[in-house]
Amino acid sequence: MTRFFQIAMSRHIVINALKIALVVGSLLNLVNQGGNMLHGVTISWLQLILNYLVPYCVASYSAAKNEIELRGNNDYQSRPKRRHQADRKSAG
Repeated sequence: MTRFFQIAMSRHIVINALKIALVVGSLLNLVNQGGNMLHGVTISWLQLILNYLVPYCVASYSAAKNEIELRGNNDYQSRPKRRHQADRKSAG
């Protein structure tokens, strides 16, 4: 779990997640509270925060999971392949 948070907090993931949250959160606020904003009615600050927080969490979670998978596959591919027992007998 610590590895996941270290990767999720890496600079490139945080920056990309912030960009996504800014765009998606702004659209969500426009859709969810646009009428209130246009009419000058008080907006829900909790909803405003959640509209930015949820896309950030989704973007950073998916990017971190993807990076863990890619690193795992690269680690696996860089290891020497183990030969089957039958291959060892025929080679030796």
